[in-house]
Amino acid sequence: MSVMGNTGSQTLEQSVRAALAKVDDPEIRKPITELGMVKSVAVSDDGVADVAVYLTVAGCPMRDTITTRVTEAVSAVPGIRAVQVELDVMSDEQRTELRRSLRGDSEEPVIPFAQPGSLTRVYCVASGKGGVGKSSVTVNLAAALAARGLSVGVVDADIYGHSVPRMLGTEARPTKVDNMIMPPQAHGVKVISIGMFVDGNTPVVWRGPMLHRALQQFLADVFWGDLDILLLDLPPGTGDIAISTAQLVPNAELLVVTTPQQAAAEVAERAGSIAMQTRQRLAGVVENMSWMELPDGTRMEVFGSGGGTTVADSLSRTLGAPVPLLGQIPLEPKLRECGDTGTPIVLADPESPAGTALRGVADKLATRARGLAGMSLGISPAGR
Repeated sequence: MSVMGNTGSQTLEQSVRAALAKVDDPEIRKPITELGMVKSVAVSDDGVADVAVYLTVAGCPMRDTITTRVTEAVSAVPGIRAVQVELDVMSDEQRTELRRSLRGDSEEPVIPFAQPGSLTRVYCVASGKGGVGKSSVTVNLAAALAARGLSVGVVDADIYGHSVPRMLGTEARPTKVDNMIMPPQAHGVKVISIGMFVDGNTPVVWRGPMLHRALQQFLADVFWGDLDILLLDLPPGTGDIAISTAQLVPNAELLVVTTPQQAAAEVAERAGSIAMQTRQRLAGVVENMSWMELPDGTRMEVFGSGGGTTVADSLSRTLGAPVPLLGQIPLEPKLRECGDTGTPIVLADPESPAGTALRGVADKLATRARGLAGMSLGISPAGR
């Protein structure tokens, strides 16, 4: 004889479904009930819940995470004594419907960050030359911003010299759902890189048009969700990717990274001056490897001094608008060690000199007010 009866089971089933509505898909970050991922729910009279969940693809890398989240949420429902989770896979039609619910009916992917109503701040981290620590600055800013509770994404746009996945400590591969690419996450940061699509340390040997297409796919085909901030780690110099970025995301702002020596500063000025041609805004300058703090408390300026200030002042004069020096990052062995181990120093040792300085830059980027001052108006001088 039924202990609870049909009414009791139905009430428990409703409670289970309410609990499932609080379970987010780890990649899409929306409730699985809203995404059509709950196939069925059944509760026996003795309190055993059978929950069937659709995975987006057969090899979903988040299957264990989804199972755990569902089990924990349903187990917390009063009256449930056991949970059994069964996994199934969406049909092609279901994946298409999911893509439409997330991206709309347009078959041609669009870049959400380039749309007039986008509230995502896009920062292109640029440098005039290699070896100034641009990627290290990018991943640490991303991790620091995510730690503040912001939704953050990183595009490793340095196609030839991709290094962001290692620095963020992820070897995960993206998942393809219909025509969407779901980016892996590390330390709360969504990330995409060409390194996720090649085997081992295979070099990428492409010409300009292929670079442009890859960047376009990273921006349009990847489902980023509702980001607060997107960081693009650009290759050094003012080549194809820098030009493509300005075309694809015209409202992106440049963040120039330099080191203290004057030779690097002169090259960094050229990277920043590209804003004159692309009509992009300069968010500011970050000086990396500014000094080394010695055990006795003194500072050794290994690469000289003043480069960051020189670049900021020069670009301010060139652009006719103030370009701030956002921060000076000291040279610290642990900064490199954290990059090698995949845990940014802002998380591994946030109170270290470098961690503190990087978090300071992130705070300035996170608290800047939005408005016309941060947007490209597309206005050209008369007569041109």
